Amino acid sequence: MDDKKLQTSLKKLNVQPIQAIEEVNMFKSDGNVIHFAAPKVHAAVPSNTFAIYGNGEDKELTELVPGILNQLGPDSLASLRKLAESYQSMQKAEGGEDKKDDDEDDDDIPELVEGENFEDKVE
Repeated sequence: MDDKKLQTSLKKLNVQPIQAIEEVNMFKSDGNVIHFAAPKVHAAVPSNTFAIYGNGEDKELTELVPGILNQLGPDSLASLRKLAESYQSMQKAEGGEDKKDDDEDDDDIPELVEGENFEDKVE
């Protein structure tokens, strides 16, 4: 649809611009989100009509967490819970292989060596 035709149709619906909208997120049934950053929004609240202008991006729900937790409904929370559980199971599966390398982890405090004086090494 041509932009001018769209503007004409929206004027017939008596939409008004809404200022200071920082983002719009549309939650899809597949668990993903259409995310608009700094969109232009027009609305006719009595007729429940909204128009969103901007570049929408398909994003996974996990990309937008924790900033959108207050926007999630029960369906989206269930999707997020499933994603978290699958992520944890993947980490556990990978963790089983990585435990062999934990003995060689350099982040641990080194063992004291008998006969060596730390203060001699510092000077």
